[in-house]
Amino acid sequence: MCRDQLADRTHRIDASGIRRVFALAAELDNPVNFSIGQPDFDVPAPIKQAAIEAIEQGHNRYSQTAGDALLREALSTSLGAELGWKDPEVMITSGVSGSLFLAFLALINPGDEVIIPDPYFVIYKQVINMLGGVCVFVDSYPDFGLPLEKISNAISSRTKLIIVNSPCNPTGAVYSKEELRSVADLARGHDIILLSDEIYEQFSYDGACPSLAQYYEKTLLLRGFGKAYAMTGWRMGYCAAHPCLKPILEEMTKIQQYTFVCAPTPFQKAAIAAISCDISALVAQYRRKRDLAHSLLRDRFELAKPGGAFYLFVKAPDELGTQFVEKAIAKNVLILPGHIFSERDTHFRLSYATTDAEIERGCDLLRSLCLQ
Repeated sequence: MCRDQLADRTHRIDASGIRRVFALAAELDNPVNFSIGQPDFDVPAPIKQAAIEAIEQGHNRYSQTAGDALLREALSTSLGAELGWKDPEVMITSGVSGSLFLAFLALINPGDEVIIPDPYFVIYKQVINMLGGVCVFVDSYPDFGLPLEKISNAISSRTKLIIVNSPCNPTGAVYSKEELRSVADLARGHDIILLSDEIYEQFSYDGACPSLAQYYEKTLLLRGFGKAYAMTGWRMGYCAAHPCLKPILEEMTKIQQYTFVCAPTPFQKAAIAAISCDISALVAQYRRKRDLAHSLLRDRFELAKPGGAFYLFVKAPDELGTQFVEKAIAKNVLILPGHIFSERDTHFRLSYATTDAEIERGCDLLRSLCLQ
């Protein structure tokens, strides 16, 4: 097909830089792979068994568009207790990426502005651009806290949505209760919907991760099962909301009917088992991995210690992030350039979701680049 035959929206998005690095991994001999944003442990056995039983019991057809009724009920009950909401609305989606896509489709008109702290997860910018929305980035460098004054200054009559991602990909920042209350107050004062992306909420290492939804009823809460239970390939996420936002979830469900149809049915059944699965020991392992990676790099690199997720967002020494990444790949270390996640090209992202031995090997190689 000739390029001029493609829809205009395809020219508003870029190919994923993450996927390009994944392709490089296949070409290198035994690289240290710090690029992959998924756990290195397997799905816990009870959840795998629940999926097997669901398949064997014939739960292989479409579910309801909004998701399996028992799973939605279980999530609504637990979220109601956590957030103090009475009968929160819940829909099951094909990963949190599916929730994001449906929410953006339901809310964003061409010209609508979306405020996004920078650095940010890659999908936000690309899908908003594809829909003709306008990304309004607010810089959170160098410590990656929630830039409240900049968010306040960025609000305009065209602001449709403010996105908050905590724990954050790529920085690992976990926002405090005070920061979340403040952004909730800002949104309430302007009657703006907040979108809280909490896919990493169980990976919070210095205390529980507070939810933005605790402080503002007009919050779309996005969580999932992929990261916490290593079922990234199962594509299991959900969007929850206070009943006052029920019309938005109804529209998201309507759009899902004509796009994803539903999340995978047997894995929805298995997700019911996941809700009660204790992964605290795995989270403790990742806290230790965080400490190990940070301790190995902090004397050679400028970096903030992350509070959650499984990433370090590190300032490249005396050069562009892209240039440093090219040197690292030449040394057989796969990391991602920060400009994939940012309007700046000063940092790189490292995922420490790997073995301790690989963390030590890769960090030693990165340290050696600072001596050249």
